[in-house]
Amino acid sequence: MYFDDMKTGMSRTLEPAVIDYDEMVAFAKRYDNIPLHTDEDYAKKTHFGKLIAPGVMSFMTVWAKYLEADFFGEELIAGVSTKIEWFRPVFANDCLTGTVTVTDLVPRNEKNGLVTLTIEIVNQNGEHVMRNVTEAVVKRRQA
Repeated sequence: MYFDDMKTGMSRTLEPAVIDYDEMVAFAKRYDNIPLHTDEDYAKKTHFGKLIAPGVMSFMTVWAKYLEADFFGEELIAGVSTKIEWFRPVFANDCLTGTVTVTDLVPRNEKNGLVTLTIEIVNQNGEHVMRNVTEAVVKRRQA
């Protein structure tokens, strides 16, 4: 989708993403090896009561669904930035759903524009677990 075809407020719901226990623990052991993500006995003694998914892993599980949705198609030039905020823990077997919304459009030049997307992510109970704000450079239609 070209920059020129987008409107602020456009949105799309992503396919659900389930946090797989084995993938969660493997990711944690490799990239975020702290007891809250890898040691069940330790996690049981915390206020969470069980292991929580690493934040980046839980986000990337939803991000994969965003990439499958191919929001921009071949008109995507490059990503510029991303910011992730976590509001609630994510656990194994949680089912996360994201809604992607165009929240800002800034023309850069005659060839491209900067698109800001906000992804609001909820779990199977409708609880808001995280937000991502991503900026991307997208092609404009050539006159």
